[in-house]
Amino acid sequence: MSHPRGAPLSSGVANLYVVSTPIGNLGDLSPRAAETLRTVHRILAEDTRRTRVLADHVESTVPMVSLHAHNENERIDRVLSWLDSGEDLALVSDAGTPLVSDPGGRTVAAVVEHGHTVVPIPGPSAVISALVASGLAADRFLYLGFVPRKGKARTEVLERIASSTETAVVFESPQRLVSLLEALAETCGGERRVAVARELTKVHEEVRRGTLDETAAYYRERPPRGEVTVVVGPVDVAAGEEVPIEEATSLAAELVAGGMKPSAVARELVRRLDVARNRAYRIVHDLEGTTTDE
Repeated sequence: MSHPRGAPLSSGVANLYVVSTPIGNLGDLSPRAAETLRTVHRILAEDTRRTRVLADHVESTVPMVSLHAHNENERIDRVLSWLDSGEDLALVSDAGTPLVSDPGGRTVAAVVEHGHTVVPIPGPSAVISALVASGLAADRFLYLGFVPRKGKARTEVLERIASSTETAVVFESPQRLVSLLEALAETCGGERRVAVARELTKVHEEVRRGTLDETAAYYRERPPRGEVTVVVGPVDVAAGEEVPIEEATSLAAELVAGGMKPSAVARELVRRLDVARNRAYRIVHDLEGTTTDE
């Protein structure tokens, strides 16, 4: 059955359960999540082989259907048809809470649009686990997913972290962790606080806390393994406020008008006016927003 997008066609009463699964320790699967995986009609899995291990653990014999980044669009009509016929479905990713840097977002949006109920089954999350273990402020935070590898997109994410007044959480591969920490030290200042959470909930779980300079040096000598989550402390908004904002903004505007890149402008504010690095990036970021609006 084909479902024209935008027109709710729901005739059955069925639910899509978004099920959080362990990020390393099978003991973290909740009883409710286990029961859901045993009683739905189908499990939509990012990787059916990995999810089969979990299903076997909870003695689930429910059939599985792959739903991943490369086939999600073509799966949506089938998902809607199953729900329309009254079948309950469970959506899982390889680990953790689905949709958080994992596929499934387009499916959930389509299910909501077509009038079916989406039921979250909460549980493990690398983002939240790393945040609460970091020792950094956790009352407000910014989650930015995987840091882009290069180009303007990478620069924008680094500068956003540098100027953020909230704790920032990102994912990175172990092979690129040192490179990320070095780039963050250059952008945020090497004294910015950071926590690197590695292999959360697993046997070799580690949370390394310190400054960006200290943590980069540590992992240069000890190349990390396993899943990595990086938590970066917020900017100190009180630092460097002795320089008049008008003077710093005027110089920033002059340098931008001359064709200098935003990151280079921020470095010039630090060099010429002794503006705190964090404040310099904030000034340039605010200036870019004003220029765009005009």
